[in-house]
Amino acid sequence: MTVAQDPESPESSPQIPKWGQRHVQRLRRDAFFKRMRRKPAMSEESITVVDQPMLKRAVSAAALGNTMEWFDFGVYGYLAATLGKVFYPDASPAVQLLSTFATFAAAFVVRPLGGLFFGPLGDRIGRQKVLAATMIMMSIGTLAVGLIPSYDSIGIWAPILLLVARLVQGFSTGGEYGGATTFIAEYSPDKRRGFLGSWLDFGTFVGYAMGSGLVTILNAVLGDATMVEWGWRIPFFIAGPMGIIGLYLRLKLEDTPAFRKQLDEHDSKVKAQETGRSSIGKIFTVHWKALLICMGIVLLYNVTNYMVTSYLPTYFTEVVGRSQLSADLLVLSAMVVVVSIIVAVGRLTDRIGRKPVFVFGAIGQIVLAIPCFLLIQRSGWIGPLIACLLLGVVLACFAAPSASTLPALFPTRVRYAALSIGFNLSVSIFGGTTPLVTSALVSSTGSTMIPAYYLIISGVIGLIAVGFLRESATQPLDGSPPQVDSTEEAKDLYTEASALTGSSSADRSAR
Repeated sequence: MTVAQDPESPESSPQIPKWGQRHVQRLRRDAFFKRMRRKPAMSEESITVVDQPMLKRAVSAAALGNTMEWFDFGVYGYLAATLGKVFYPDASPAVQLLSTFATFAAAFVVRPLGGLFFGPLGDRIGRQKVLAATMIMMSIGTLAVGLIPSYDSIGIWAPILLLVARLVQGFSTGGEYGGATTFIAEYSPDKRRGFLGSWLDFGTFVGYAMGSGLVTILNAVLGDATMVEWGWRIPFFIAGPMGIIGLYLRLKLEDTPAFRKQLDEHDSKVKAQETGRSSIGKIFTVHWKALLICMGIVLLYNVTNYMVTSYLPTYFTEVVGRSQLSADLLVLSAMVVVVSIIVAVGRLTDRIGRKPVFVFGAIGQIVLAIPCFLLIQRSGWIGPLIACLLLGVVLACFAAPSASTLPALFPTRVRYAALSIGFNLSVSIFGGTTPLVTSALVSSTGSTMIPAYYLIISGVIGLIAVGFLRESATQPLDGSPPQVDSTEEAKDLYTEASALTGSSSADRSAR
């Protein structure tokens, strides 16, 4: 995925309403006063002017990793029934499905371990090196799934090898999203962090749509028997070249300005020893509030995400009784909505803030969950299609601001580690287990509305977390100087800051 848009200029930007301009100006003014109270006086040289070609490569390389990761998720979710027949042929259809989802969920068990390993490493040796390593591991794990012999060939070793491959994927993914969001956030100009961060999750849903779309085509062309025999391997083989391209792009990058600045301030060897000893402990003792907010927002986003992307295709076929093709097309419609609007929503968060968008999505989820699942259970196309489109809009409200909101919760010295730990703990406990838990609850209770209740609960928890969130739109990241698109903007920003601090000093003298 490449960033198609050039950096916005005042001449090319859409007109912002006056109330939006006042909101942005107030946010920036408040940010400057906070920084002036904590930091030495700002100089024009302390403002970072972003390298635009490097920024585009950074966004592209980070997003491609997410594209590959979610290509695999789309493939796995849409192949759940087929993989159950391949790796658990002697079990009943219900047990096959639960076993496949259990293997899917197992990858999430090791994600926090990956976060604990790769996160502090990224804060110590650099974001770029660790993101290259996670890309290699993800590629190996995904390709290995396609090479595993079937149960008919090697018996119990087939599901064991599938589990091992999924654990490798999960461990590497533990360092992927936290690193990618940190990388994009630390490269982005302050006023466009929401817009540029939204491209990361744009890559997420493009990857999912590519994976699920490919499986839909293969199911239609090859048929069930051929898919079980060998067709299921094709998508996993395709992921290998995608990983090589992503690795090439990541190796061509420099580390982020924020990380380089941190190393310039202290001797890198001393910094490495200091960070390795203390960062994890400080995350849980000093930054625990931010960690809980992070986990609440991630829960809100990922329960909805995995409900729609991983469980809904199975819900359509196993609970509602639709054909595989119609189920695939309906869920793909939700992905088309997300891909179509996510960048626009990300741009919107730079103008009105991240919190209003999260609140709108959370309230929408609470209100619409039951109506949507009642529509999903209807026959025909119109009701289920409307439900999928509405769920897509809600999902976009969570996906678009996440990559710009979560890194802003933590300072530079622990950002990668804290974000990786908080994100992966929440995803592992709540997000990745959504298909397994929901499927088990529907089977045990017989209630087809369990998914709706699950979404309502996650919406309420997420809304509480967002209530404690500090608005970060247009503000510099904690531990980073202001970042702008051009030298002209840096001069204007310095002039504005000088005028504001001068006025503040005059006011204090008068009092």
